Amino acid sequence: MTATASSPNLPVLTESRSGLPNICGWEAEIQSVVQQNNPVFLTTTNLRLENITAGFACALHMHQPTIPAGANGQLISNLQYMFEHPHEGDNHNAGTFAWCYSRMGEFIPELISQGCNPRIMLDYSGNLLWGLCQMGRDDIFNNLKRITCDPQYQPYVEWLGTMWSHAVVPSTPIPDLKLHIQAWQHYFAAMFGYDALKRVKGFSPPEMHLPNHPDSLFEYIKALKECGYRWLMVQEHSVERLDGSALRHEDKYLPNRLLARNSHGETISITALIKTQGSDTKLVAQMQPYFEAKGRGKQQIGNVAVPSLVTQIADGENGGVMMNEYPRDLFRVYHEIRDRGGNYAGVVALNGTEYLELIEAAGVNSEDYPTCQAISQHKIWQRVDPDHATPEAVEKAIADLKASDYQFHMDGASWTNHLSWVQGYENVLDPMKKLSVLFHKKYDSLVQQDSSVTQSPDYQEALLYNLLLQTSCFRYWGQGTWTDYARELYQRGEAALNR
Repeated sequence: MTATASSPNLPVLTESRSGLPNICGWEAEIQSVVQQNNPVFLTTTNLRLENITAGFACALHMHQPTIPAGANGQLISNLQYMFEHPHEGDNHNAGTFAWCYSRMGEFIPELISQGCNPRIMLDYSGNLLWGLCQMGRDDIFNNLKRITCDPQYQPYVEWLGTMWSHAVVPSTPIPDLKLHIQAWQHYFAAMFGYDALKRVKGFSPPEMHLPNHPDSLFEYIKALKECGYRWLMVQEHSVERLDGSALRHEDKYLPNRLLARNSHGETISITALIKTQGSDTKLVAQMQPYFEAKGRGKQQIGNVAVPSLVTQIADGENGGVMMNEYPRDLFRVYHEIRDRGGNYAGVVALNGTEYLELIEAAGVNSEDYPTCQAISQHKIWQRVDPDHATPEAVEKAIADLKASDYQFHMDGASWTNHLSWVQGYENVLDPMKKLSVLFHKKYDSLVQQDSSVTQSPDYQEALLYNLLLQTSCFRYWGQGTWTDYARELYQRGEAALNR
């Protein structure tokens, strides 16, 4: 890959020549970039708030895991494995998947050339970006760089940050949350440059999985804010009001303030955009958020009337409807908006940060957003005074609730609530936790003494295996090949730490 543009006084980040991905080593430099708080879309948007009655914001989630399945067991992308084994399962779709990763770089310029005003939010895991780089797919990267780095397309495209290795947050060791977030920022900067990273202000968690343990949620939000994120996308059924009730229907179409209290009585909050309904790819592929937005209107936040926003995300490559129907319906809907008056049509496409910047520039105060918390936390705070909480009191309340309420758990909630990322996967979770402990035992004090340790190949390799083992795919497909992959990654990670 070619070097990306560098901001003054910052090193140019490129993909590592060592065979390891560029996921660490420049923490201070990355921090100086992401903590800049200048407007992202406000100075370039061609939308006027007074002309909008409702908006729709669509995101595409893209991911392929890294697996030890290449020649001599080398780390490769599952996409590469699909190309090399086309007769297994649905691997014959590899070429179509690769096109899906690239095609927004074709669709967005084409729609603009047709007089349309499209928007899209993109969420690509670090695994996927690294895998495409390993495969030498410059054709895909060139398409993505076109809509990411060319100023004429920047107002239409928003990248969302995520966990580098597609780790589900509730079962990720707390000390590794920030490492995943920073690793993705490193890799994105290496691929697209610091200026592109400056504009990444929204976060898309893998599987829309939100932790509901008070300490996990607190540390998660703290890590996001320390890494420069302004807002988080959450699944509507993963949050509740402070009194334990469900979100009001109208509030799902407004920004919410996600509040977290930890077991020491501390509080922190971040803006949340609520992803409505399920994870069915049809919702985005058939542009359902647009049709839902047509039935919404303006709402009041404080003294300001703001458009409702329908927010939705779906896998960008999975399923026949996304592969085949999305290109048809995407163009059909944007042509309809154009022909109904374009920016003056009342219902328009928006990106998340663009929407928040527009309404806050109009005088909305984020403190006035409806407040929510993670699901089931109300039950804890009924038993523990949050202003005088202690870790012992919180853990006792959790234990008592688990014993008396069969529906209560601290596994978090996601768009795949029919699956557990914990039950039945002890043979992955236990090694995952052990490798994390070994990693932090070896490196935390060393990094504290000398931050340049993170630039060493030994640290980089150990971090890579620690993050890879936490990839959700090893706890999605059941026991067998995928849990075997996890066992192999653990063994390699342990060997790297013991060297």
